[in-house]
Order: sequence, then C-alpha cells, then structure tokens
Amino acid sequence: MAQSRNIFEEVNEAEPGARKTPATGMIERGGSAGARRVIRWWLIALFLLVAVMIVVGGLTRLTDSGLSITEWNLVFGTLPPLNQAAWASEFAKYQQSPEYIHQNAGMSMADFKVIYWWEWGHRLLGRVIGLVWIVGFLGLLAARKMPAGWHGRLLWIGVLIGVQGAVGWWMVASGLEGERVDVASYRLATHLGLAFVILGLIAWAIFLAGRREADLIQARRLRERKLFGIATGLMHLAFLQILLGALVAGIDAGRSFVDWPWMAGQFFPPDAFSIEPVWRNFFENPGLVQFIHRIIGYTLALFAIGAYLAGRRAAGPVTRRAFTWASIMVLVQMVLGIYTVLWAAPLDIAITHQIGAIVTWVLILNARFRAGYPVAQSVRG
Repeated sequence: MAQSRNIFEEVNEAEPGARKTPATGMIERGGSAGARRVIRWWLIALFLLVAVMIVVGGLTRLTDSGLSITEWNLVFGTLPPLNQAAWASEFAKYQQSPEYIHQNAGMSMADFKVIYWWEWGHRLLGRVIGLVWIVGFLGLLAARKMPAGWHGRLLWIGVLIGVQGAVGWWMVASGLEGERVDVASYRLATHLGLAFVILGLIAWAIFLAGRREADLIQARRLRERKLFGIATGLMHLAFLQILLGALVAGIDAGRSFVDWPWMAGQFFPPDAFSIEPVWRNFFENPGLVQFIHRIIGYTLALFAIGAYLAGRRAAGPVTRRAFTWASIMVLVQMVLGIYTVLWAAPLDIAITHQIGAIVTWVLILNARFRAGYPVAQSVRG
C-alpha cells in the first residue's frame, strides 16, 4: 500500500508514476522565450541609438548646424570631406544657402567645419539606426526566430525609421529656399514628433518582450481600465507638449520672453497676433507659441498630479510606483522648462530639458503599460 503524502509535499519527478511538469507552456515552446530575449536586447540597442539621435538632433538645432549640408545623398554622403578640395566644395555649396547669405556671411572655413561635423554626425547616426534595424530584422527572419505576432510590430518600427529619414530631408529643404535662415518650425515639429513616436514604439516593444507571452495574456485580463485611460490621456497631452516644444525651438521662442510667470510683464504676450495671415502666429509668433507651450505645461502638470492620486489606488505596487515616477518626472520637467526660459535657453540647460522630455515620455509609457498589463501580485503581497 502506497504511503500517504502531505498535501504540501512536493512530488519528486524521479519517482515512478510522478507527473512531469512542462518547463514552458505551449506559447513559449519552439525557442520563443530565447528569441524574445534576443529581440529585447536588440530593441534596447535601437532605443539607446534613437534617444542619442534625439539629443544630437537637439544639439544640431541649438548650434544652428542643420543647414550646413545642402544635399542629401544616402550612400556617398556617408563619407565626410577627405581633403581640402572636398571641404572647399562643401563650403561653396553652403555659401549659396540663404542661411549663409543672410546670417553667416563671412564665416571662416574653421567655423563651417564645426557646424558641418554636427550635421554629418546627426545623419551618420540616422544611417546607423537604419542599419541596426535591417540587420536585426533580417537576422530574425533568416534564423526563423520571429515570435508569433511580432513581425508586423517590428516591421512598422523599421518603416517609420525610413520615413523619418525622408521627413528629415523635407525639414532641411525648407531652410534652403527663399530667404529663410532656419527650417520651417512645423516641419521641425513633425520630425521631432515622429522621433518620439518611434522611441515610444520601441519602448513599448521592450516592455512586451520583457514578459512571457503567457504572463501577458493573464495580465491583460487584469487590466486596470481607468488607470490605463488616464495614462493614455497623459501620454497624448505629453506628446502635444513635445510638439509645442519643437515649435518653440524652431523659432527660438525660448529666448524671446525670459521672465516668469509673466511674459514681458504681463500674462498674455504683446503682439501675439501680429503676423498675417492669423494662423501663422500659432507656428511663427514667438510670444504666442511660448504662451501656448506654457499653458499646456501647466495643464500637463495638473494632469500628472491627478494621475498620481489615481495611481495610488492601483491594485499592485509596481503600477503605483510607475505612476508615481511618471508624475514626479512631469513636475521636474516643468521646473526645467521654467529654468530654461529664465536663462534664455543656453545650450546646456536647453539640451537637459530635451533629455528630460525623453525620460518623461518613457516613464509615462511605462505607467500606461503597467496599468494595461499589471504584474500579478502573490497572496503574500
């Protein structure tokens, strides 16, 4: 007669008749778990490259370097000028641009090389990002390691990276015609906005790849819909603020009104609708653009406080912490914005503000993910 067992005693799989527990569920079979780890590290590399690209793009704008290369050549443009004749040729092309004629006339070759290297580095980094995506994506296909449901998600990231290159040239081209000495602010906003969309899609994919598919299916059933909706609203409002920040940078509006909380000593800036037709003021009037950026910033801060209060009622501690950190970062970013204005947007403070936007964006997405896919809490808590 078999010996009776305690109900809490573990069954030894080596004993005759003991049932083996499968190492992984059906969803994770076929090397899927290992493939997800590979995908996650590849996406982390892409994420870091795109984040650096955004920062370098900001520095390129702040140093007025974006129009130093007047042609787009995807293949041969990879190499910089290698001799004096090549440098002279590039400089001669720049000397025909409106920026040189109306703003930088008399610039020396040494000064031209400084702005040229910024723009060349920005474009080279874009090519590296595209290459890293192509190698990773085709490698996964060739190795047949693409998990179910991931083909379209990863393909879209690559498509948008390609579109971003075209948008970048569309933006630069706006500053090479007429008497404009800068790129069009709305094109700059489109370029930066798409960069944050790509960064967000990569971050979301990293979050997904960090969890087993079985865990995600179970977590989806536990979705905290109210918190997920709040985080989605916070995400959309933050994205609008990022676009407005690009408009501010595009027309140097951050250096036009350097007092706070007022603007030129009053709540609403003077001459806010001085440009004809009226709609152009929303893109090109420094006072109005900065005013809208401030108002949306205040609104975002209030929204973040509300999100924090709502997040405190989340079922799991991971979700609560995610909402806390996202809300704190929104407030920190607002303070950085005010500091940037008071110091008339010097390069170091302005780029810190842009880095803050990246951190804020990712933390908001993380809070949204945690609300959509809560981490299951054990009985012990």
